[in-house]
Amino acid sequence: MSLLFNWHHGFILELARIVQPKVYVELGIYTCQLFNSMIPYAEQLVGVDIDSGAGSHMQDLPKTRFFHGTTQQFAEELQKQPLAIDLLFIDADHSKEAVLEDFRSFFPYVVPHGLILLHDTHPGSTGRMDPRLCGTAYQAIEELARETDAFEMMTIPVDPGLTLCRKRKQQLSWHES
Repeated sequence: MSLLFNWHHGFILELARIVQPKVYVELGIYTCQLFNSMIPYAEQLVGVDIDSGAGSHMQDLPKTRFFHGTTQQFAEELQKQPLAIDLLFIDADHSKEAVLEDFRSFFPYVVPHGLILLHDTHPGSTGRMDPRLCGTAYQAIEELARETDAFEMMTIPVDPGLTLCRKRKQQLSWHES
């Protein structure tokens, strides 16, 4: 995998270094390359993946947790045991429908002024829209951009794309109730 393709890892790590999230949740951990690199910056980390083998790549620490299942199964667990998420990275199923479902299912658990990062939102060509690559995730951003009363978002237009979203009602965090 080229460095250009993985540029978002460094970006996300720098963001985490600055923000210092208490709770970091990553939907779609694959081989835990990013997840394990996030460990110094968060107090609690949860990685979710449908592939049971993905968890074998996770550093086994008191502050890390692997959830083996779908993102929606994890969302159902959060209904029973809520978690206040400071930083959420959505990178599981890259279809428009799945990205929308993940965003809407996890949004209530993101703290005010918490950040949601969505990956694969600016494919560099139609060939990159293959479901195994970026898929149709960018279409979810187009839809969400019309619903921004409770959040703001912007996409970094470099393949494969990363969209940053901040949950907010007020511009300044200290103005939130």
